[in-house]
Amino acid sequence: MYNSTEIAIRIKDVAKSKNIKIKDMLLKCDLNKNALSSMLSGGSMPKSENLAKIADYLDCSVDYLLGRTDV
Repeated sequence: MYNSTEIAIRIKDVAKSKNIKIKDMLLKCDLNKNALSSMLSGGSMPKSENLAKIADYLDCSVDYLLGRTDV
């Protein structure tokens, strides 16, 4: 279905394109500093509420982060 590694890569790409530091984003979203590392290693899928927080912070849609749309 959804791949946590691909989601993490999309999060990193959006953050980079907006000059947002991952560390700052995770802090503002009240997420563990290792959350993205865990996703990148395929270890865990983010909870829907955490994915929504990240999408809101990055000003993009959850669908984009999930790879359901390229917009």
